[in-house]
Amino acid sequence: MNRFSLPFTARAEDIDELGHVNNAVWVQWVQTLSVSHWQAVAPPEHQAAHVWVVVRHEIDYRGNVGLGETVTGETWVEGEPQGARYARAIRFTGADGRVKVAAVSTWALLDRATGRPLRVRPEFAAPFLTTEAR
Repeated sequence: MNRFSLPFTARAEDIDELGHVNNAVWVQWVQTLSVSHWQAVAPPEHQAAHVWVVVRHEIDYRGNVGLGETVTGETWVEGEPQGARYARAIRFTGADGRVKVAAVSTWALLDRATGRPLRVRPEFAAPFLTTEAR
C-alpha cells in the first residue's frame, strides 16, 4: 500500500475560540492531503482526464493542536473500490507521536469532461496500492 504524508502547521487563522485548530480546518487539511496524494502518484494522463470528489468524511477528533504546532498527515487507500467510490484512511499525528485526528474519507472518481462517475478500474487504483513512485 502506498502511504503518503505531508506536514501541516497551525497558523493563527486556523485557530478557533478555544485555542486549537478549528474542525473546518481539519476538513481542509484532509482535502489537501488527499488531493496531494493523487497528484503525487497518478500518471499525468489520469490526472488530465479524471478528478476525485468527496462523497463522505468520518472524522474522529482525539486531541488538540494549538498555534504553531505541526502535525504529520498520512493517508492511504486499502481494500477494494466500490464502483466509483474508494475510501481512504487518514491520520494526523503530533510531534508527541499521538494521533490527533483520524478519518475515513470516501471519494468518487469522475470523468473530468462529462462530470459523470466512473467505475474505479484497476489501473486507477494501482498507483495507490504500490510504493513505487509513478
